[in-house]
Amino acid sequence: MATSPLAALSEAGVSIWLDDLSRERIATGNLAALIAEKNVVGVTTNPSIFASALSNGEAYAAQVKTLAAAGADVDHAVFEITTDDVQDASDLFRPIYDATNGFDGRVSIEVTPGVANDTAATVAEAKALWAKVDRPNALIKIPATLAGLDAITEVIGAGISVNVTLIFSLSRYQAVIEAYLAGLEKARAAGIDLSTIHSVASFFVSRVDTEIDKRLEAIGTDEALALKSKAGVANAQLAYELFEQQFATERAAELLAAGANKQRPLWASTGVKDPNLPDTLYVTGLVAPGVVNTMPEKTLEATFDHGVVTGDTVTGSYAEAKAVLDELAAVGVDYDDVTLVLENEGVEKFVISWNELLETVTAALEDAR
Repeated sequence: MATSPLAALSEAGVSIWLDDLSRERIATGNLAALIAEKNVVGVTTNPSIFASALSNGEAYAAQVKTLAAAGADVDHAVFEITTDDVQDASDLFRPIYDATNGFDGRVSIEVTPGVANDTAATVAEAKALWAKVDRPNALIKIPATLAGLDAITEVIGAGISVNVTLIFSLSRYQAVIEAYLAGLEKARAAGIDLSTIHSVASFFVSRVDTEIDKRLEAIGTDEALALKSKAGVANAQLAYELFEQQFATERAAELLAAGANKQRPLWASTGVKDPNLPDTLYVTGLVAPGVVNTMPEKTLEATFDHGVVTGDTVTGSYAEAKAVLDELAAVGVDYDDVTLVLENEGVEKFVISWNELLETVTAALEDAR
């Protein structure tokens, strides 16, 4: 029997990943404790997370000093620092990876956000990160931009496991699944063991509500205001329906029969931004078999403390979810524009965070010289 809401979530088929990583978490045993006590079976990172870790911690001082003495430039230093953290976290999660046949025990590291719209550069960086981390339980994060789609196919085709990030729209999610299947076909043609390739598709939730709620407030009618904070969950529920449909096709079935793994949906951006909403909304409202929910620590702790897990809250919800999106369109919310704005903002935010990370490391290298 489940001993906590997080345990109940795991029993319902949700893999709990922490949306954070720092050397301090690893060195102090904090991450190991979350694995042991809070059912955490994976970690995701992004440029913002690394920028925060390096700006707040003394844990990197010794390595920065060594890199400075060796004359490392800032790009090389960031590459070494971040991949070291991912290697150490991957080693910590290795027993879970082995026990789950590679589905969990995963640690994600993202390509430089500045290459999000450059297919060739994304592929080159993904391959470099994969080779450097050199752990089978790593995932290379690639944004689901238009340029990213071709990169996903190429990288999967090379036998590299991928976390596709920054997915906001159902149409883009369908294109991501297509890119994954095409990559598997390339890998199979190259003689690569398909069972060694894993992927998750990170579908963002709370940012959808934030953007749509802003537009609903601007419209201001009773009909519009009644739809506030419904879009994020509805959009994700329909993403799960799409996942079920696309991996039941003849094409997918053939690849699965050849040893391939389904690309699992991952709920990202699950921290609740609106203080008027339940702080576990994007966890307990999105329970379904075979999904990943990557949570900031605050959301993880809230779920552990008072989350109410009632089983599957996704399958069977599709008609209601479709009705929400139809009603949003009827009051004047342009879904395609919302998701395009969110994708562009997502890339821009990561570029800003990456630049902050470079500035932090540049200053640290100068201080150490």
